[in-house]
Amino acid sequence: MGFFIFKPMRKLVILLMLCPFLSCKQTQNTTDTRFNFNTTSIQQRLDKDLNRLTHDELGGRLVGTAGQDKAADYLANQFKQMGIQPFYTTYRDSFMVKNKHAYNVVAYIAGKNKSLNNTPLLVGAHYDHIGIDKRTATTKDSIANGANDNASGTVAVLEIARYFSENPPERSMIFALFDAEEQGLLGSEHLAQRMKNENQELYGVFNLEMIGVPLKAQNYQAYLTGFDSSNMAQLFNNYTGSNSLGFFEKAQEFQLFKRSDNYPFYKHLGIPAQTVCTFDFSNYPYYHHVKDEMAHLDLEHMARLIQVFQQGLTGMVNAKENELKFTN
Repeated sequence: MGFFIFKPMRKLVILLMLCPFLSCKQTQNTTDTRFNFNTTSIQQRLDKDLNRLTHDELGGRLVGTAGQDKAADYLANQFKQMGIQPFYTTYRDSFMVKNKHAYNVVAYIAGKNKSLNNTPLLVGAHYDHIGIDKRTATTKDSIANGANDNASGTVAVLEIARYFSENPPERSMIFALFDAEEQGLLGSEHLAQRMKNENQELYGVFNLEMIGVPLKAQNYQAYLTGFDSSNMAQLFNNYTGSNSLGFFEKAQEFQLFKRSDNYPFYKHLGIPAQTVCTFDFSNYPYYHHVKDEMAHLDLEHMARLIQVFQQGLTGMVNAKENELKFTN
């Protein structure tokens, strides 16, 4: 899943998907006119990138497969075409999963402020999925293409990276697309451990999960896991001028903070590391399903939400001081 759900919880997750439980009015998008431009070009790029990542040719982007290797190549080429450099020698950060090769795709934009260069902000998402849906293996369509989970977060990271390649930040930024999340956060675990071993400091982690459809009846645009652990939401909302990131009770109840790729960075580097998401267990019925296809995503919603993310992150990476702090 977008959030790594241990097997005993999966039946509960599916039941919750069938039972709406939210009841608030949704707010408007950010009022900052710099980011209220026409979203047509963003939607066109989202369409192109999603079409590629969710194509049957990639076989559901299962770790260690030829299809996932093609996905990694595609993502690395997108960063290269934007003029964004690899963080390491190449874009691929390699590791092994059960004797199979796996690859995080990691890119880097150096900040303009030399005093902020050594503590980059990492923006991430996992790009792997589950491959073949065994429940439908004997039917005509058995490939789980993972459009919302998590091609949606992956293409959003590409758009955020594109924006900052054109609007260089004061603070350095790392863009990390993780492999093997579905096997238990293995890609982010590997990268966090590597950074710890190499004494690579980070300012914080902003991770994206399942943002392909809007929340139902909420007074914010996305929820932030570990909401009270840091002042990230407060800073972000101040910079967007709206209630962009909110608290979601089910995220706390299910401990989603520990079930996505933010968590290894919190665990190993001791930094604020959180995930944004718009999947509320009732607004998208295709969790780990062959019908998790691009056709079910709302590209206009995604484009507008990406603008909000770009605006909030602009404030965070251009701040002259280290504002992001733990609160608990």
